[in-house]
Amino acid sequence: MPELITLGESMVLFNPYEIGRLRYASGFVKKFVGAESNVAISVARLGHKSGWISRLGKDEFGKYIQMELVAEGVDVSQVELDEKRATGIMFKEFSSSRETKVFYYRLNSAASAMVPEMLNKEYFKGAKILHLTGITAALSENCRATMRKAIEIAKNNNILVSFDTNIRLKLWDKKTAANEIIKLLDGVDIILPGIDEAEILFGTTNTEKIIDKFLSMGIKIVALKIGKKGAIVADANERVYLPPHDVTNIVDRVGAGDAFAAGFLTGILENQSLTNCGKRANIMGAMATTSTDDYQSLPNKEELNAILTQENNTIYR
Repeated sequence: MPELITLGESMVLFNPYEIGRLRYASGFVKKFVGAESNVAISVARLGHKSGWISRLGKDEFGKYIQMELVAEGVDVSQVELDEKRATGIMFKEFSSSRETKVFYYRLNSAASAMVPEMLNKEYFKGAKILHLTGITAALSENCRATMRKAIEIAKNNNILVSFDTNIRLKLWDKKTAANEIIKLLDGVDIILPGIDEAEILFGTTNTEKIIDKFLSMGIKIVALKIGKKGAIVADANERVYLPPHDVTNIVDRVGAGDAFAAGFLTGILENQSLTNCGKRANIMGAMATTSTDDYQSLPNKEELNAILTQENNTIYR
């Protein structure tokens, strides 16, 4: 049975061969993406059992995603195939002078039709962490209901609930995102927001106020990503600033937050200190920016441990 369970949508990704506007692209390479499946893959790569719950279209793209996840060691036994709805599609557009753009074709996708009834309570037994994101919450009210049910099942089985805010403004507006995500935080134990997302939720970029607010909501652990400045990890007893892990060849920042989550959560699974969890997260997040894919360039457990032995730059405050 999996140690970490996650729930969400995966899409087939088409990356253009060239840098520039998609209108001029002459060819694409096919991959797949999804915040939650990225985390599941990275957790498996770091030596832990993971499971991914979702719905895919009963189409070639859905079969492709299933095949790739199995190859990466992720359990997909709880994935349903939808005969009426399609698997979502996503395109990236690369530029040498601006951030990567993404284009979604996921309206009414199979994953948007997830419902609470698809959750198997027995599957959760023995798991240690349930990981959810704000992306799934943005897909539909049915998805939000499914997330609430998953949290309920997790709480009944003493499973920690992790939540990455992951606000995608292509999917909903700031006000709706803030309202719906805050409703879902009841029962969350670990929160992994970016500072820009925390500003949407609370109207401030003051890191102390953000951390105070999350802790006051009953959340036990906060891992606040502060972009190029690194991260702050906190609980009721300590707050630790961790500078970023330096990489020189940044290619694409999409997927860095998922890798950060995987690094942090596997630290939790291994009963690491809060500081060590944050270090792992920073390394994984940085490594994800070094290629155009979301997970293929990430280190395995041995490689991550080798990098960790070279890290000695923690600053306490």
